[in-house]
Amino acid sequence: MANKKRKNGEGTVRLRKDGRWEGRIVVGYADNGNPRTKSVLAKTKTECLEKLEELKEQCGRTSDKLKPDMPFGDWIDFWYQNFSKPKIRLTTQLSYEGRIYTHIIPEIGKIPLNKLTQNDLQQFYARLKKGGRKRFVEQYGEGLSDRMVRSCHTTCRTALEKAVAEGLITSNPAIGCRLPPKKAKEMQVLTQAEILRFLTRAKEEGYYEMFLLELTTGMRRGEIIGLKWRDLNLQTGELRITRQVVKTGSSKEISVPKTKASVRTILLPPDMVELLAELKKQTKGEWMFPSPVKEGEPRNPTAVYHRFQVILERSHCKKIRFHDLRHTFATMALENGMDIKTLSAMIGHISSETTLNIYSHITDTMQQQAAVRIDREIGGTNAEMPEPPPPKVSDEPSRDVATETVFEPYKPKIRKSGTGCVTMINDHLYEGRFTPRVNGKRISKNVYAKTREECEEKLAELIKTMKAEIAEMKKQAKNA
Repeated sequence: MANKKRKNGEGTVRLRKDGRWEGRIVVGYADNGNPRTKSVLAKTKTECLEKLEELKEQCGRTSDKLKPDMPFGDWIDFWYQNFSKPKIRLTTQLSYEGRIYTHIIPEIGKIPLNKLTQNDLQQFYARLKKGGRKRFVEQYGEGLSDRMVRSCHTTCRTALEKAVAEGLITSNPAIGCRLPPKKAKEMQVLTQAEILRFLTRAKEEGYYEMFLLELTTGMRRGEIIGLKWRDLNLQTGELRITRQVVKTGSSKEISVPKTKASVRTILLPPDMVELLAELKKQTKGEWMFPSPVKEGEPRNPTAVYHRFQVILERSHCKKIRFHDLRHTFATMALENGMDIKTLSAMIGHISSETTLNIYSHITDTMQQQAAVRIDREIGGTNAEMPEPPPPKVSDEPSRDVATETVFEPYKPKIRKSGTGCVTMINDHLYEGRFTPRVNGKRISKNVYAKTREECEEKLAELIKTMKAEIAEMKKQAKNA
């Protein structure tokens, strides 16, 4: 029986090769005349038709709402939910939603879309920079970072570009706005001495295998946390990277790696394979690095980062990002003769060009050294070999002093009851916490500082104040 021809405007329904039914309708036309469509998928034709009707109703309703004088907040919400959100991963969605619903809509959401000016946006960015922070003001100050301000601008500009394309406004007011300067994060690498101390301390902390594997492969943090034992072939040494664990708000999510190129197979050195084989004998479950607190789950990315910072501090290494371990591996690989194409495939870059751009300071020196070698061989000159560039370091003084010959692993001080605790929560911030029990309930208060010493001083003052308050409460309760 021939399929009944559907009327114009009703959309089309077809059976796909994968066995699912697809319904599609035209929702508009691009500047070149090509139709813009939306589609639905279903297991049966009946279900597909029902979904298609719902889609048509939704598109009809939304088209009535899209007007040039609609509030900018309504437009950016519509743009995000319909055009942006379906295309981005969950972690990116959380970033977008934080910017849109915490900063953009509350500040400039009531301004009509066609009345929004460059000056409105410029003043908005200035307010963000001066006092836009909603949380963690005590730790980071009242103003948002330059990076966050630029991200808010990018979100506004992209949403407004779509408004221009839809014919709602004639020009994009975000074009030409003055923005805080873009500051590239400096790449830092650990020296050989720092690597030795770092791994020595990591062994004491129970993280030796994880961080040695990181320095051997250059995997991203989420990729190494997401490894399962079935990903490793102990006979061939092949390690398959097919997933990552990422932080999503207060929880974690298991997803596919960052890009298609990130799904890859790498070959581990025999010593690393042997070490992991021994680790497998001691590990329960399917995860290579299981959570020590939640059975059957991988480690929490945030917990791994915090432990990483603790290990850096206790091994007298400079403060670096976790991602800088990846840079350390790549730098060592290039300096020891690995070609760019192999390195690019191993660390999961989309192309060799990406790798060249990131590590141009290394590859430029390698090219100079090759040119000198050729000149020596062919021309018979005595050209001097250029020295490799020193790794970029922070303003902190180096701890690799000549007098340091033996590294003693850090022995943590056992704190007495009632003295609270101090934790390094990132590369530039310490948290002090005191949690006394009052009337059978635990009450926690925190202090923050840039150094451990300052944090200890603030914590001591906090404990003194809280103990006085608790004593006064008990006194009043007794007299009542």
